[in-house]
Amino acid sequence: MEKESQVQIPRVKLGRQGLEVSRLGFGCGGLSGMYNAPLSHEEGCSVIKEAFSKGITFFDTSDLYGDDYDNEIMVGKALKQLPRDKVQLATKFGIFRLEGFNFGVKGTPEYVRKCCEASLKRLDVDYIDLYYQHRVDTSVPIEDTMGELKKLVEEGKIKYIGLSEPSVDTIRRAHAVHPITALEMEYSLWTREIEEDIIPLCRELGIGIVAYSPLGRGFFGGKATVESLPTESVLKLHPRFSGDNLEKNKNVYARFKDLAEKRRCTPPQLALAWVLHQGEDIIPIPGTTKIKNLENNIGSLGLKLTQDDLKEICDTVPIEEVGGEREYDVFAAYRYKLANTPKK
Repeated sequence: MEKESQVQIPRVKLGRQGLEVSRLGFGCGGLSGMYNAPLSHEEGCSVIKEAFSKGITFFDTSDLYGDDYDNEIMVGKALKQLPRDKVQLATKFGIFRLEGFNFGVKGTPEYVRKCCEASLKRLDVDYIDLYYQHRVDTSVPIEDTMGELKKLVEEGKIKYIGLSEPSVDTIRRAHAVHPITALEMEYSLWTREIEEDIIPLCRELGIGIVAYSPLGRGFFGGKATVESLPTESVLKLHPRFSGDNLEKNKNVYARFKDLAEKRRCTPPQLALAWVLHQGEDIIPIPGTTKIKNLENNIGSLGLKLTQDDLKEICDTVPIEEVGGEREYDVFAAYRYKLANTPKK
């Protein structure tokens, strides 16, 4: 049976700087299309409001999501219908689009400020709770990028600073300029590399972790296995969702689905519960365009797993049996292991 979503969503501290968020966040990017056709603003706002009514208060967007900044504009409209002081709003800067499915990364102080001002305008808010550098610009010393972010904090335009996919060296140097509140990192049952280096460092420095793609970009919800990929989906370009890799990964999903059935929950609930059990300082931000999936995801908070359960889950999804790299080829150069910046 599915766990009911009548679960109270607890609130937790994210990092040591004072930010408090719901134990489960919501990734808004998919509402503007990526994995499926984009929703209208009316439909997208209703999903965001539904998430809020169920106790999710932490919403994640970026100036990259959707055509012509569609996602920030949509999230801004939703915020007008919610109590602003009860919402923790995260957005990001740093990745810009080139022709086709190609991207560049920029972290100069001027660019940081320009992006922040533009996001404030599109979101139509006075401040951003958590502002992330979306990928590290390896041509700019991190101290320069952080220096400008620190000024934005002092001016009240942003409250807390985050980084996405920074290297260990970059984290230490950034944190010395101004405390980092959270890192947004890919973390799920089939992407666990941050356990070796990033998680221990974050715990040492008191930095929270926001887990993006905690359901493996929908894989643990049956994307490309139970249901075929929508024609609009960029996942067709993802190494794990194509060719022989996908065939290999279908076997992993089949085993995992059997385990979820044995545990009397759904595969997404089991996958999210696993992430939630990795520590109170790790906040998953699954996204969805469907209310029933939202309720299903919230149900994961009701699952209690023992150490033996966690081991069995890991053994069911052995990392060495997962086919394909975790990142799209176009973003491969910006993975955290490579995200060192020049010395200042």
